[in-house]
Amino acid sequence: MDAEIIAVGSELLLGQIVNTNGRFLSQQFAEMGINVFYHTVVGDNDRRLQQAIELAESRADLIVFTGGLGPTKDDLTKETIARHLGKQLVFDEEALRSIEDYFSKKGRIMTENNKKQALVLEGCHVLRNDHGMAPGMVLTQAGITYMLLPGPPKEMEPMFLSYGYQQLQNRLQSKERIESKVLRFYGIGEALLETEIEDLLENQTNPTIAPLAADGEVTLRITAKGESKEKCEALISQVEAEILRRVGQFYYGSNQTSLIQELVKELTKRDMTIAVAESLTGGMFQEQLTTIPGVSAIFKGGVVSYATAVKAKMLHVSEATIANYGVVSEQCALEMAANIRTELESDVGISFTGVAGPEEQEGKPAGTVFIGISYRDGRSHVQSLNLSGSRAQNRIRTVKYGCHYLLRDIQQM
Repeated sequence: MDAEIIAVGSELLLGQIVNTNGRFLSQQFAEMGINVFYHTVVGDNDRRLQQAIELAESRADLIVFTGGLGPTKDDLTKETIARHLGKQLVFDEEALRSIEDYFSKKGRIMTENNKKQALVLEGCHVLRNDHGMAPGMVLTQAGITYMLLPGPPKEMEPMFLSYGYQQLQNRLQSKERIESKVLRFYGIGEALLETEIEDLLENQTNPTIAPLAADGEVTLRITAKGESKEKCEALISQVEAEILRRVGQFYYGSNQTSLIQELVKELTKRDMTIAVAESLTGGMFQEQLTTIPGVSAIFKGGVVSYATAVKAKMLHVSEATIANYGVVSEQCALEMAANIRTELESDVGISFTGVAGPEEQEGKPAGTVFIGISYRDGRSHVQSLNLSGSRAQNRIRTVKYGCHYLLRDIQQM
């Protein structure tokens, strides 16, 4: 099956709510081996919904609608589909009783428009709503399957899992499934990464490889289709091994992990503690550290030393260093890292100093960054960066580079 998911609701277009239904259904369809090629969002307008249906019918044999099954006049999904398919809307007696029972138990008067929620497409298979009022429905006509689901995720998700999933399984001619794995890279640009694996991208069939870049990171999603999870994973492993053979030095993890999670994992595995001194990042590195449960086992603490006087007083950066080199310097970064490590008696200290922007500082342009790393055994070094971007981008990327350099260091110990 090739599927299109159509989310109905003007509130989605206005940005008042996020379309989490599309993500949920796409994940479910991937496991079932159903291809999702299009996501469409359309407002509460019957003409535009009609156009969306006609377009979807030209490119999909499964069209799934979420939303627009409620009692108000702007809930028009099933009415539009019924008119389009030449079907009548009829009352589902079980759904109607369920709605009546709900109002009776709540001691509330049921208005006439609430009965509208019990209307279903003539001849459809009704999907019971165990968590709300409006039932869902499935109907196949002229080789296309139409599935209508309620908009609220708390109703839609259990309805699909309990009833909709099996209805689609019954209609699937193939029992293939789709599995994906995301490889995460840092320290290499999207263009260079694609160049290194250009032949793999050009000759891909099954599995497929999809690159994506965001906030200085690059990911490769490898997707395989097969008759079992094991066969999909075997196909993915072959391609993954070849990719890592070429660009493995920039790889840091897979799927839903992050640089900071991998760093904490590595420090924990080696029983190493860390202390942090931040200037331009303003505590961002420490904030990210503390989002991870259990980080207190390895994170001693840190100092946000934005002002020069604080670097001198709290981190003991020497007057000579400040006078001769400035606070945006390799020398200052080294002293910040070494002194915070000593002060908090940790195994490693890391520091961040630089110019976030947009103005220059000490004659150095925005994006000039120094990251200092100091170890208990006396080893230390500084990584310098020349970043280009907004103030916010420079700060975010500085934190990620700090994770990247420190993670790479520790892994090579």
